[in-house]
Amino acid sequence: MVTTSIPRRRPNVFQRIWRDRQLWVLLLPGLAFFLIFRYGPMYGLQIAFKKYSPFLGVDKSPWVGLQYFVQFAKSKDFGMLFRNTVTLSLLSLFINFPAPIVFALLLNEVRQPKAKKLFQTVSYLPHFLSVVVVCSIFMDFFSPSVGLVNRIITSMGGKAIFFVASPRWYRFVYIVSDLWAGLGSGAIIYLAALAGVDPTLYEAASIDGCTRFKMVRHITLPSILPTVITMFLLSCGRLLNVGADKTLLLYSPLTYEVADVFSTYVYRVGITKANYSFASAVGMFTSILSAGVLLMANAVSRRTTGESLW
Repeated sequence: MVTTSIPRRRPNVFQRIWRDRQLWVLLLPGLAFFLIFRYGPMYGLQIAFKKYSPFLGVDKSPWVGLQYFVQFAKSKDFGMLFRNTVTLSLLSLFINFPAPIVFALLLNEVRQPKAKKLFQTVSYLPHFLSVVVVCSIFMDFFSPSVGLVNRIITSMGGKAIFFVASPRWYRFVYIVSDLWAGLGSGAIIYLAALAGVDPTLYEAASIDGCTRFKMVRHITLPSILPTVITMFLLSCGRLLNVGADKTLLLYSPLTYEVADVFSTYVYRVGITKANYSFASAVGMFTSILSAGVLLMANAVSRRTTGESLW
């Protein structure tokens, strides 16, 4: 007797949602956060194309099209803002991005568990400090009167330097403070990736006579390459989004020529001058450029390494 098995019917969307209802409940808080605080405010982006008036509201304000985008592109500040934003972003990308990778590789080579935990804990502590505290620490550290750096300089016969108020030294202070605050927290992701490397690969390489440097080059780095590429692409997506909070705390009118970026310009124009439509246009322009950089970097990575975000 031949029996034929009846193929099971695939559950539809609603049945799959009900089956995984516990997971969906766990997902709801994060989903609600993004819907309310990320996608909800996007309704107000239309004021970038309107002559917005608080008395008329968003819907009744008259349309002006791309007027504010053209106005910003032709303004005298555009070149300076673009140059400062790209310079700070590239410096952060080429200095602060590889630093956590190197630090994670060094920590991975430490053979004393207690020393490894101590180094990791100390490096991670600045992550718990607010941006205000970090900026205050570095302003005191580089202070021309009581700062440790200037005391060392004056003790060696040099003249005190007002680092934060000097256009020549502002970017140095910004990058160093960013590096100090994010070194430990950035290394955690790479340490987690290093924990997943098969230890038998190191044993086989050791038997073949490989040095530690060759193991890092031929085993460790290729193993964590997907994580590195993912983090690099995410960094490219934030390339033009230099944080306004830290810049506002560190810069002054003396350093506007090297410190003023898109985000601080949006704050000054939109909040202090109440030019909401123009500020929205500048913010949207920055977001569009960032999306373009991310798409281009993702395409290049997919063609060259086979790794990409999608």
